[in-house]
Amino acid sequence: MYRPPGLAILGDAVDPSRKRKIRLGVALSVAVLLAVALIYVSFNASSNTAEPSEIISASPGQDFEMNATVVPGSIKHHGETIDFEVKDRKGSAETMPVSYSGVVPDPFRGGREIILTGKRESSGTFVGEPESLITKCPSKFTTNASETASSSESSSSNG
Repeated sequence: MYRPPGLAILGDAVDPSRKRKIRLGVALSVAVLLAVALIYVSFNASSNTAEPSEIISASPGQDFEMNATVVPGSIKHHGETIDFEVKDRKGSAETMPVSYSGVVPDPFRGGREIILTGKRESSGTFVGEPESLITKCPSKFTTNASETASSSESSSSNG
């Protein structure tokens, strides 16, 4: 077979074991580049997650993914918009007003934990992006430590 001179990267004169080493080096280099690109993208895609007390102290206009608890009795419907107040999940006394337009999940109510993406306006109100409200539901499988301990004690004394 005729090959024009100077076009082959690795000519026929290259030792086969050297070809394998070169191929392995190229494959490993590509794998490292892909891993670095994946790590870079995953860190840049992470959002700025915060609780209401942190958002209140931040400058207006910043984007946040807010983790909070809805204050019971604060939910007010205005057509397609819902206004409510939130507080830190750990139960701080400080509340922050929130305005949200979009689909509201069925389990949304006072006392529930939510995740909402949006930004704080200069008025102090956190405005959620449409379709970004997620309600965390309490698990029906969660039990108190005292209930677990008492049930295990009673079952061991019965056996």
